[in-house]
Amino acid sequence: MDYLKRAREVLDIELAGIEKVKNDMGEGFVLAVDAILETIKNGDGKVVITGVGKNWHIGNKMAATLTSTGTPAVSMHPIEAMHGDFGIVSDRDIVLAMSYSGASDELIAVLQPVKRKGVKIIALTGEMNSPLAEYADIIVSVKVEKEACPFNMAPTTSTTATLALGDALAMVLLEARGFKIEDYAKLHPGGAIGRTLLLHVSDVMRTGNRYATVKAGLPVREALIAMTGAKAGCVAIVNDDNTLAGIMTDGDLRRHLIETPNLIEHSVDEVMTVNPKTLTPDMLAVEILNIYEEFNIDDLIVVDENNRVIGAVDIQDMPKLKIL
Repeated sequence: MDYLKRAREVLDIELAGIEKVKNDMGEGFVLAVDAILETIKNGDGKVVITGVGKNWHIGNKMAATLTSTGTPAVSMHPIEAMHGDFGIVSDRDIVLAMSYSGASDELIAVLQPVKRKGVKIIALTGEMNSPLAEYADIIVSVKVEKEACPFNMAPTTSTTATLALGDALAMVLLEARGFKIEDYAKLHPGGAIGRTLLLHVSDVMRTGNRYATVKAGLPVREALIAMTGAKAGCVAIVNDDNTLAGIMTDGDLRRHLIETPNLIEHSVDEVMTVNPKTLTPDMLAVEILNIYEEFNIDDLIVVDENNRVIGAVDIQDMPKLKIL
């Protein structure tokens, strides 16, 4: 057996399944988005996601993604719901029920009290004429041509497509609600995500004697002394009014040493980079990482609204702050 060939065949089948679900998306998806937005607009409604088997696990992931991006959602197992957990559902909620066949007995059983409660039901199913579809107020198709299983039995393509559709739903809701990165930060206060989104440049920048500055026109020797004293990889070149004129880094020095004899006696103006990328103290820490990645630079100067130098950020500080 050619393992790689078979693995690629499986992925191709699943990609084709996602493509079919994408092409079949229509009014049902739009109605589902509008219904969820209506449910959560007053802040007291939520999405209750239910399903059995593989769909139970997918529902847990969907609920987590929705909640972490500002759409309150919970998972409810149909069997547990029939033994007390139905209290999860309030009359202000909306239920998202998942079954590819649309004929799961456990799921259909719990939809009966949902219906009696007057709660709307969104169905994610591959069978538009199934019992689930009959109970649903809104139907979104997750129909695929075939499973990746050689017996066309094990849920593979269908579950992948359902999971992808859940991501699409979460991202559309995120943008429809005007959810911003600041909102995302509030929901992720712990770990690296929380630190990069909650911390500002003012929280992580070097200040006082921990960053180096030198006046424009002075020799490179003075810049080296300032960098050594601050244990910094760069020095901000400033004008008489402390506005930023340029930046000189360790890399600049190495490049010029090869080409310029007696470099330390030359003016810093000859070595510095003019108009470097800068930060402001109110920027988020995540923006520091974006600049590092986009421009492949290790040192950034922090300036105030008048372009006066007030600090610096060194990429070497990021791991210690648990941002990288």
